[in-house]
Amino acid sequence: MSNFLNENLESFSILKGFDENWRKRILNNKHLAYYLISIIKDMVKSRVLKPPWLVAQPTRDLAVIKQPNIIYPVGDPVYIHIHPDPKTKSIKYHPIEPRLTENRGTILSEVEKLLALNINEKIVPENVEEREKILYELLDKLFPKGSRIKASSFNIFIDEETYEKLKYEIYCEKIGSSILEPMIRDPFIEDIHCSGKGPIFIHHKIFGAMETTIVFNSFDELDKFVIKLSEFTGKPVSHRSPIVDATLPDGSRINIVFGEDISQRGSNFTIRKFASKPISITELIKFGTFNPLMAAYVWMLLEERMSIWISGETASGKTTTLSAITPFIPPSAKIVSIEEVPEVHVPHSNWVREVVRETGDAAAEEAGAVSMFQLLKAALRQRPTYIIVGEVRGREGAIAFQAMQTGHPVLATFHADSVSKLVQRLTGHPINIPKTYIDNLNAVIIQSAVHDPETGKYKRRVLSVNEVLGYDPVEMQFNFIEVFNWEPSKDTYEFRGVGSSYLLETKIAVMKGISGFEIKKIYEELELRAKILDFMVKLGIFDYYEVWQNLTWIHNVGLENAYHKYRRMCMFKLGSQVVAERSSILRI
Repeated sequence: MSNFLNENLESFSILKGFDENWRKRILNNKHLAYYLISIIKDMVKSRVLKPPWLVAQPTRDLAVIKQPNIIYPVGDPVYIHIHPDPKTKSIKYHPIEPRLTENRGTILSEVEKLLALNINEKIVPENVEEREKILYELLDKLFPKGSRIKASSFNIFIDEETYEKLKYEIYCEKIGSSILEPMIRDPFIEDIHCSGKGPIFIHHKIFGAMETTIVFNSFDELDKFVIKLSEFTGKPVSHRSPIVDATLPDGSRINIVFGEDISQRGSNFTIRKFASKPISITELIKFGTFNPLMAAYVWMLLEERMSIWISGETASGKTTTLSAITPFIPPSAKIVSIEEVPEVHVPHSNWVREVVRETGDAAAEEAGAVSMFQLLKAALRQRPTYIIVGEVRGREGAIAFQAMQTGHPVLATFHADSVSKLVQRLTGHPINIPKTYIDNLNAVIIQSAVHDPETGKYKRRVLSVNEVLGYDPVEMQFNFIEVFNWEPSKDTYEFRGVGSSYLLETKIAVMKGISGFEIKKIYEELELRAKILDFMVKLGIFDYYEVWQNLTWIHNVGLENAYHKYRRMCMFKLGSQVVAERSSILRI
């Protein structure tokens, strides 16, 4: 392999981003080297194709590239090439993997038979790492260097390259996610879509929606894969039960529809990827979903046990925002979360995480099923500081409002793109909240995925933050104050709450013992928190759990001490000019 690399070293050097790290990657992955050589040959032949950019990890600033052509790793031996199709110029997602090509199905079938005959059933691995170790040890035993796989139709010599491909294939089939393995590994993918026979599609966090080079060529191939995928989740589909909602081992949510009789293009599935590490509030500030002042406002509300619901359309980032703001809840709080599929992250130690149990129809509470309605009723007896409902859809909404009436603040997500529509859904069937109860909900965050004219893609933005005042029976209308709103032409946020915030002035100020004559203090505290969050962004404190640790420390030492420490750190790292530029976030 070293000779192969050295012979082509000059060729690899024309690739943008090629360095010593990429040299090592190519050295350790022969399939990657072959792929890059084939690209270079195509470039020379066509004289039009451009070389790909080798990056260690794609960043959000790459979103402005209209025709991205990049290669990045997602964990050896898998690499991803995102590039424009030479004919259509549409963007393609191409996994680079060490796959077997000839006789793949037959080889895997024979190897699986050998594994089944030789596996020690008494050994029960406790985790994925142990399963992987046992699998590779067995493969090493069955196929020593220079051995052959013999079958009635072929006799294949197992050289080093073939053996590495075989190891990867068996890993994907026995431990990983089969042909979906690259997409499951890729942390930059949000959703995986199979709409029927044909290609699989994905939604990339940076480059948006695109078609992959993984294709189902027949209905039979697709059905076999869907059955296998459903068995992998523990909820097998069949013609009798053709629709399944389940969770993959990594926590990703999957919906499967099986069979051509109910889906004319054949079986289909959608996977909503589970983030191994949630996005932090400082990252959302960096991305522009929040600004520091808005985040500081939410921080103040959560410290004082206010109920906040995050509302918006599908894929607007509601659950991401919900997880990002939970670190603002005081560290000593007891939190109970209730979800159909576990997606919300909470960093607190005293966290009870409850999930719906489906055996039959959970919504109808049949055959031992446990619904969100039941879990929410149980949560009221667990003396929580906060209740988090992953998504309010039905009658559990009425219990959530009962919880708020009895002094239990509730965080939740909801499908509605405005406060008015949220109220309409809450007061209508099947939730049926009495109109006079609406003021138990303190604030509503309206969030959306909006079009970015610069990149041509979509970005998440909080459109408004609203304080709910309640229902006026005389005027027969619901009143609310829009304290923050997004200005799309400038992609900035306006704070309208100075001197008019109902929650800050009549709720939180009273809790803090601030009189009406000193009301300016509540806005000064808001500004102080905003500056602290802005300093954290400038200092690069983005990791979710690092943000949590910092917020816990701030809670213990106080805002003033924290502000002066972060200010000194910022001045030391970035210079006094940066601090001066950020000295007036809020004008009173």
